[in-house]
Amino acid sequence: MAETLLATRGLLKRFGGLVATNELSLDVAEGEIHAVIGPNGAGKTTLVAQLAGELAPDEGTIHFAGVDITHETPARRAARGLARSFQVTTIFAEFSVLDNVAFAVQAHAGHSFRFWRPARRDPALREPARAWLAEVGLADRADVLAGTLSHGEKRALELAMVLAIKPRMLLLDEPMAGMGPDDSARMVRMLVGLKGRQTILLVEHDMDAVFALADRITVLVHGRAIATGTPDVIRQDAGVLEAYLGEAA
Repeated sequence: MAETLLATRGLLKRFGGLVATNELSLDVAEGEIHAVIGPNGAGKTTLVAQLAGELAPDEGTIHFAGVDITHETPARRAARGLARSFQVTTIFAEFSVLDNVAFAVQAHAGHSFRFWRPARRDPALREPARAWLAEVGLADRADVLAGTLSHGEKRALELAMVLAIKPRMLLLDEPMAGMGPDDSARMVRMLVGLKGRQTILLVEHDMDAVFALADRITVLVHGRAIATGTPDVIRQDAGVLEAYLGEAA
């Protein structure tokens, strides 16, 4: 079995009287797509925010690649290779699609986003950017303004930008949010193409996508993990069926 890349132990997060993360212990193996699912209010996004360093847990620990990162900043975690993608797209709308990914390549090379001019003309930055656009199916959209892309294309562009910084692990928070069936299917195909090459923790409401993508699934209810297993195991878990999936499973 692959080594554990990300591990939480006894993670606890309260907001007043609300327990959003309830003594959560979670392991994500290197190279797997591990989905976290649960009803609204289960604490999924709160968990991702703690993993990314945007929220500090009240108790418990987070280890990444064997290092305790519980109290590290988001920037330090990103430097270690832990990258987050958000529910809302974050792109430079006034620049071309290719420029956006070239900026990410430039950032990975250790240069500031302030130095945009080299990224807009340097082949050493733009050629890798074209390769990432091809990876997500946007090769023919390289020269259009990013702000003119459809919602699904913007999410694909954001994925290309995250991949361009070559993270060791992706935290994907609702990558299919707001998409129609066609765009969702394209995103699933893109993520399937990353299976075995990229470690991903996936938070997603689209159950068809989750069961198509995940190697393992953890089910959260009221901040607590009630089950972890392969998609087949989760489909047949009586507690999961009662608490969340119901007849839809």
